[in-house]
Amino acid sequence: MKVNKLIDHTYLKAFGTKKDIDKLLDEAKEYKFKSVCINPTHVVYAHEALIESDVLVCTVIGFPLGANTIETKVFETLNAVKNGADEIDMVMNIGKFKDKDYDYIEKEINEVCRAAGGKLVKVIVEICYLNDDEIKKISEIVGKTNADFIKTSTGFGTGGATPEAVEIMKDNVNGKEVKAAGGVRSKEDLEAMVEAGASRIGASSGVQIMNDQEGSDY
Repeated sequence: MKVNKLIDHTYLKAFGTKKDIDKLLDEAKEYKFKSVCINPTHVVYAHEALIESDVLVCTVIGFPLGANTIETKVFETLNAVKNGADEIDMVMNIGKFKDKDYDYIEKEINEVCRAAGGKLVKVIVEICYLNDDEIKKISEIVGKTNADFIKTSTGFGTGGATPEAVEIMKDNVNGKEVKAAGGVRSKEDLEAMVEAGASRIGASSGVQIMNDQEGSDY
């Protein structure tokens, strides 16, 4: 697959303005990225701006902490899809997972998938807070759900994607796909994640990656 079609071109900063989103959208159209990944407040605008392109609109749910109730995440998802989102990146409830309440995690993922109504769903598990055994376990759980992807990170935790974590995920997620995000700033970073098993990359440095330059994080 072409490098540009691996990239979810991302802008998730709290202080993003229309000017920032316009820049992101223009870059996404120019480089023909797979999607733009943006906060929910920008979905309607992005959907309208991209409607004549093949760039998808991805948005985030329960972001960045994942500590919202299931009901809130469901509402967010329904609203996002209504507003034109093509893909949903949800943050799992990390505390519930650490409590080993695996039934809760499976339920919330499936409830969000149901609300997404067939739109592609990626589950952000925030690997910086998990050890290798926990990464394996959450991969197995996501592998049993209706989600399409497991995703490493929000980009707002204490660390981002690593090739080692991506490999664990790919080996244990029951054939589902892996998105690596957080800290992917260069073409070399991207290639390492793809080699480890990622089929999608979340990055704010998409343009720099395409031009083989070093970029910044989220």
